[in-house]
Amino acid sequence: MTEIIEFLEGGYRFVRGVSQYSGGVAALPGYRLERVRFKEPLPLEKGFERIAELLASADRPLTAFTACELRSPAPFTEDGFIAFNEAYTKTLGAWGLLDTGLNPVARSNVCPKVSPPSEPSFYAFTYTVPATGSEPSFVVSGSAEVPEGHFHYRDHIVRRGDLSEDGLRTKACFVLDEMERRARKLGFGWKDATAVQVYTIHNLYPFMADEIVKRGAARAGLTWHYNNPPVVDLEYEMDLRGVAVEHVR
Repeated sequence: MTEIIEFLEGGYRFVRGVSQYSGGVAALPGYRLERVRFKEPLPLEKGFERIAELLASADRPLTAFTACELRSPAPFTEDGFIAFNEAYTKTLGAWGLLDTGLNPVARSNVCPKVSPPSEPSFYAFTYTVPATGSEPSFVVSGSAEVPEGHFHYRDHIVRRGDLSEDGLRTKACFVLDEMERRARKLGFGWKDATAVQVYTIHNLYPFMADEIVKRGAARAGLTWHYNNPPVVDLEYEMDLRGVAVEHVR
């Protein structure tokens, strides 16, 4: 099974993932990725409308939508997460992003512990633009401490319910390994990242030096969002990107 698929309509390639999102994306030659963070999160429907406007103003097709970062009110139950993903992917289908039968769009979806949005919202998105001579750019999708591809997460969560120092370290190591695996498939590593983000409400300090810094995951610093992953009982999530051009709108 081919792991890396070119999505020519969007100007990027992606790591085969699950129905909700791909494992990560990278710009094809002749393109670069640019990221837009919204000053305030935009509810899903309004966010899609605003993204469509920004793509049109950049003379880019809807299929240039490459990755997004979402914020939700609180961790979903598994059934709630399924329902959310059905609504989210409906728009992707209407935009022609699912025509290959796979979802190419990378994604993170996390839940602020303090001052969460009242409904699922867009925090940021990434898209392709034509460019020559640009450094390669990429986004690796967020992952928490559970293998992807299972219909239910609960029975597969790494050290589920274990919030001890050793339990959190084990969770973090699983996620760090997964970030490396996804980035490597696209031809990148920690040294190529311009930003690494971690999402947890638990203490990072006991394993930050040994497990995060020493493997090079904080070369560009580490952005810690006091957020939970999107599903109940998940405790630790990360994503990373190598994107040279970023905007705040």
